Amino acid sequence: MKSNGICLTAGMVLAASASAAVGQTQNSGQNGARINIIHIMTDDHSFQTISAYGGPLSKIFHTPNIDRLAREGMLFTRGYVENSISSPSRAALLTGKYSHINGQKTLGNKGFIPGQPVFPQMLQKAGYQTAIIGKWHLGIDPYGFDYWKILNGQGFYYNPDFKSSESDGKFIREEGYATELITDHALEWLDARDRSKPFCLLLHHKAPHRNWMPGPGYLDLYKDITVPEPSNLFDDYKGKTSAEQTQEMSIEKAMSLSSDLKVDQIDDPKALKDVYLELERMTPAQRRAWDAVYGPRNAAFVKDYESGKYKGADLVRWKYQQYLKDYFRVVTELDDQIGRILDYLDRNGLTKNTLVVYTSDQGFYMGEHGWFDKRWMYEESFRTPIIARLPGVIRPGSVNRDLVQNIDFAPTYLDMAGVAVPDDMAGRSWEELFSGKTPKDWRTVIYYHYYDYPAIHMVRKHDGVATKDYKLIHFYGPGMQKDKGNDIDAWELYDLRKDPHEMNNVYSDPKYAKIVADLKAQLDEQRRINKVTEF
Repeated sequence: MKSNGICLTAGMVLAASASAAVGQTQNSGQNGARINIIHIMTDDHSFQTISAYGGPLSKIFHTPNIDRLAREGMLFTRGYVENSISSPSRAALLTGKYSHINGQKTLGNKGFIPGQPVFPQMLQKAGYQTAIIGKWHLGIDPYGFDYWKILNGQGFYYNPDFKSSESDGKFIREEGYATELITDHALEWLDARDRSKPFCLLLHHKAPHRNWMPGPGYLDLYKDITVPEPSNLFDDYKGKTSAEQTQEMSIEKAMSLSSDLKVDQIDDPKALKDVYLELERMTPAQRRAWDAVYGPRNAAFVKDYESGKYKGADLVRWKYQQYLKDYFRVVTELDDQIGRILDYLDRNGLTKNTLVVYTSDQGFYMGEHGWFDKRWMYEESFRTPIIARLPGVIRPGSVNRDLVQNIDFAPTYLDMAGVAVPDDMAGRSWEELFSGKTPKDWRTVIYYHYYDYPAIHMVRKHDGVATKDYKLIHFYGPGMQKDKGNDIDAWELYDLRKDPHEMNNVYSDPKYAKIVADLKAQLDEQRRINKVTEF
């Protein structure tokens, strides 16, 4: 007998029959029980800083626990988001739908349509116990979960506030570091869960979100290394549209010495707001540990800065080094905490029957194009890490190169749990991909749409389509009210085979005229079938 393409043992026939009686089938891991699901999502974690993906940074930065998932499971090399920003990405995960359908088109507390179906709710009805712990970042309390414990908005790294389904609507401050506390609470829930039911746990970390505040035991890691620079750290955006010229996310101009890089002697103190809020929350011991590391480093920098040593490209290079080191200090602790989850599964006999998926809410810039942050349809922010492990189903060390997207998570989890996938979900299940097979009708193009303008970083609205070989981007819309006349209606095309770093806009090159026409037709088709009403 088969359930969604996975063979069931004779001992599972009765269970499968019972499931079919309520309109479901059921999937199984190695021991014949319905699979458990753990979705680990981090915030702004770039695939470039996961050593399993290779690349220049993997030579000095390592993520052994995330790499373990890749070694024992499947690494997706062409995983993408439909809107590269936090709240919309989380809404896409829950609903399996694009931003303009689920309502969460921009960052913040408004947009998500309350009460719309979410996949944890569907798993609940199918007998799963569900929980979310960590970052939520939508403007309503979670629903569809038996238990939830969430940060207050973006949350703090040090001594964060949590609200839970058991806290009467109140946020309560907890002493400790967010990455460790979120892991603690996830392990507590796993220990206390109803063991008669399969479970689905969404474990959502704050790390490694800006302002990259390392934990007490990780403050001075990597201090003596030199981080390799991306080849386009000093991109001049030649041949591109005005969108690149008007952005406000460059390391040179938008990355603050104070708030981002923790140098408190130079910038306007108001720019230190985010860091000061963190510092004010620290216990005396935490603050002493912090000052012991950043105090001497800052004093040395300020002395050199005031003497004129750091100007122009030299200052950009100093900023880049400090940014990458702080970022990866945060990632290293994150990787250690993921190791705690994997060890727990091993100790409790859960590994063989638990689908673990590691991902980020989108990608992030590690200095490419001179940037940090995300938002653009360029690879570093459009592409996101995705790694999945399910022993007995996913072959260890396998690599998938199909085009997959974050709208696929919900239908995948429902399908793997044996729950019917609603017809109105835009995503598709990866069940066949997990088995190493690509369906003949698998997508060959993906659609992207970013809406959040004007907003922080000033990335213009744009949508587009991408195939494995090409990417077409359309920037559109009026500028800010005060900037009348800076409307934009501009196009970019990238040949990803010849130009993987997207340095050369070939939209106007006559040699690509047919490709432009084909991709525009595909873009129109994607807008039509996905009911995009923006144009």
